[in-house]
Amino acid sequence: MNVQKTTRPLEVFESRLRLQVPVEVAFEWHQRPGALSRLTPPWSDVEVLEAPATPEPGSRAVLRVPVGPFKMKWVAEHTEFVPGRLFRDVALSGPFGHWDHTHEFLPEGPDACVLVDRILYAAPFGRLGAFFGSAHIRRELSQVFAYRSRILTQDLHRYQVQSAPSVLKETRPMKILITGSNGLVGSSLVPFLTSGGHQVVRLVRRAARSPDEAQWDPDSGLADLEVCESAEALIHLAGASIAEGRWSTARKQLIRSSRVDATQRLCESLSRLREPPKAFVSASAIGVYGDQGAAVLDEQSPPGAGFLADVVRDWEDASSVARLAGLRVVNLRFGVILDPRGGALKKMLLPFKLGAGGRLGSGQQYMSWVALDDVLAAILHALKSTNLSGALNVVSPQAVTNATYTRALGKALRRPTLFPVPGIAARLAFGEMANELLLSSQRVAPKQLLDSGFEFAWPEINQALAHMLGRVDGPGTNQSETCSSATKNMGNTARGA
Repeated sequence: MNVQKTTRPLEVFESRLRLQVPVEVAFEWHQRPGALSRLTPPWSDVEVLEAPATPEPGSRAVLRVPVGPFKMKWVAEHTEFVPGRLFRDVALSGPFGHWDHTHEFLPEGPDACVLVDRILYAAPFGRLGAFFGSAHIRRELSQVFAYRSRILTQDLHRYQVQSAPSVLKETRPMKILITGSNGLVGSSLVPFLTSGGHQVVRLVRRAARSPDEAQWDPDSGLADLEVCESAEALIHLAGASIAEGRWSTARKQLIRSSRVDATQRLCESLSRLREPPKAFVSASAIGVYGDQGAAVLDEQSPPGAGFLADVVRDWEDASSVARLAGLRVVNLRFGVILDPRGGALKKMLLPFKLGAGGRLGSGQQYMSWVALDDVLAAILHALKSTNLSGALNVVSPQAVTNATYTRALGKALRRPTLFPVPGIAARLAFGEMANELLLSSQRVAPKQLLDSGFEFAWPEINQALAHMLGRVDGPGTNQSETCSSATKNMGNTARGA
């Protein structure tokens, strides 16, 4: 066991979370690939560079963390491991003067347990750092562990874990292929699925470098057909961004070909497999409805007009090749996906944080949004629900106007929203894209999801933004935490992690 020696003042943070699952299940979830990424808050700007396969002694986790305007590596080594009971890590390098984190799992009968996170830490810069930064560090730790509690509680609930380890009610471990695994949805979906016990094979455009990768070319289809055999499903998320700059003729052609043509070739490849996936779950978009004002739209509503409506209609039609080959096809009509790591919200954060945010145009246009965590859960729901097929609106049941969203984001960031962007200014800046993305109104309802029993964790905009920006506790948390601000002068040897 490593031993750290320090003369710095140490503080203690402790978080306790009761989980309605057996202790073996909670412990096993933390050992799976993807667990560390799932527990990393989206607002923190922390990157997981390396995550150990299991938290056994000698294994290391490597993070890149922000320190003021710079970033530094945080290397933590696991030094203690008791299967089913605890694991422990100590920071070898990073922003803290000392970091010793014990994760302990305490059984409470056969069907529940308590997760205790206990951290012994020292602020940077010794006593000076402790004097000026102690309150800030405790506040940050409280926000981080409140978030971790929500995510862990929600994920275990989503997978409906039974009393025996690794047994998932109505969901056995699956082999799942994914395109677009580096995008906003894909980069979060992979750890969500792997922490749930599933095997994920990422379809990449370069040559495969590991057993969990297979090569595919959007211009010609799958290259590694053998690796793709016997998969339960293929989740198709690849496609050029529709919000990167003005829609020139070349850009519009790229948007169309990366969706329509690539999807058709991918489906043709699937149809040639000896054992094709049972399901083809493909990204789509609510842009298919066009600008329809305040009318409530569901999956039975007719397509609208415009460039996006035409592209999405053809995009969904391209998946008919898979349907004819006998695959169950689900077209996920995503609304505006909210997460501070990417997409629309990331682009809005800086001006809103600077107090320069405001409504777009009149602000009366409807915005059908959805939290990224609910997107991941909806994809899992589509995989599990073998009776679902065709169009599936993936949006919150509470669409809001742009003005309402603007006020909610300003409230979450504690900033005024006094600078509206006139419609004419948006059109001058973004051209056709402004009319279809920023100023059009789509009030979409997730009828198919709700009718099939799906439960949204974040249906309301204020709670959703608070959750993903680390502002308040929000639902799904039954956490208690304690912080000891009385420092201990550890002139003697402090036990390492």
